[in-house]
Amino acid sequence: MIPKEKFSEYALNLEKAPDKAVAFLKALGYNMDNSDSLIENIRTNLKRFPAIDKGDKGYGKQYEVRMDLTGPNGKTAKVITAWIDDKQTGEMRLVSAYVDKKKGGLK
Repeated sequence: MIPKEKFSEYALNLEKAPDKAVAFLKALGYNMDNSDSLIENIRTNLKRFPAIDKGDKGYGKQYEVRMDLTGPNGKTAKVITAWIDDKQTGEMRLVSAYVDKKKGGLK
């Protein structure tokens, strides 16, 4: 599950997460107006990249998936996504997403 609020209320919101929002805009051309497109891009490409086990801190198994995404501006950037297999709900869900500005995140 990818909660839309992770993007509309945080990652693409210039008021709440300006660094993340600007990075998504500059690197890939995503903003709050096309957040559904970013969610679909992540969902479509998720299985193309390996999930890295990040352990369990008591709430469920955590994973990281680093993926190369191409945005509506035609540019490609590395996006890091964090996931949890929530013990309480039994649901796998996205908990974070951001453009990797280190290690050549922008291509």
